[in-house]
Amino acid sequence: MPTFTGSDGATLHYDERHHDDRHRDSGQLDDDHQDDERRGDEADPGRLPVIALAGGAALHPDYLGDLAGLGDQRRLIVPHLRGVGRSPLPASVELASYWRQAEDLERLRLHLGLDRLLLLGHSAATRLAISYAVRFPRHLAGMVLVTPPAGHLVDEPSDTGEMRDRRRGDPVFDAAVAAWEAGPEVLDDTGFNAWQQRVAPLAYARWGETERAHAATARYSYSANRAYFSVEPPPDLAERLADVTAPVLVVAGAEDCSAGLAPVVALAKLFPAGEAVVIERCGHHPWVEQPAAFRRAVDGFLPPPHPVPPS
Repeated sequence: MPTFTGSDGATLHYDERHHDDRHRDSGQLDDDHQDDERRGDEADPGRLPVIALAGGAALHPDYLGDLAGLGDQRRLIVPHLRGVGRSPLPASVELASYWRQAEDLERLRLHLGLDRLLLLGHSAATRLAISYAVRFPRHLAGMVLVTPPAGHLVDEPSDTGEMRDRRRGDPVFDAAVAAWEAGPEVLDDTGFNAWQQRVAPLAYARWGETERAHAATARYSYSANRAYFSVEPPPDLAERLADVTAPVLVVAGAEDCSAGLAPVVALAKLFPAGEAVVIERCGHHPWVEQPAAFRRAVDGFLPPPHPVPPS
């Protein structure tokens, strides 16, 4: 598994996901080929990899899969965030906060030899993506924010209560709401993951076989989850989004009982080049629930991919 050096010198891990075997789990490319790819990335935005950030917070990134086949056309770089997967939790938990892990993303950019990053963050990982955007705006090529919790950034009231009320009467959904309101019984990895499985139906517009199978892949690190929120961002964070001039796509689920709809759409308006796409009949995981619509939205936003030569 390829690694890079974090902001404090720690060895951090990431996955490479691409249908081209030269990239899949390959570790380091040979020097000449890597230099060619870096020069191509700088000259052609379509060759930039997508840095895909897992949410949760502190979910193992395997739940992202290949983002509805996005890795078939584009090189995906999927970091193991601090305390998750193969990346260790630092002694100073502040380094594992979403605000400070922006510094790790900058080190990853340098490691990959890229001038700019294309970021895609899901759910809580959109906090990290936004942190990078406001701290290193010159090195942001574009950003996709998938079902971002936006209540801390926008004045738009949450509409999750109305969405949940419309689904009352479904025993599975009602049990998930009750579990959410009760909270985890035990505050460790086992207890936190058991609770997340009980509340999982809240995150999907439907609770069918596909959704159940996807929810079962979720693995949280409780300590990393707590560390992720250990540093408060600056109070003017929302205002600083006006300085992020790179294009930003916000993807919302029309039936997202986790992040809601109205606040998510409102977030796009804070970016000078922001746009929102609403995916119908969809909850918090668009690439699972509505993969074709998700791909249309993301593919229409990202630079056209550089064609992969035949092997």
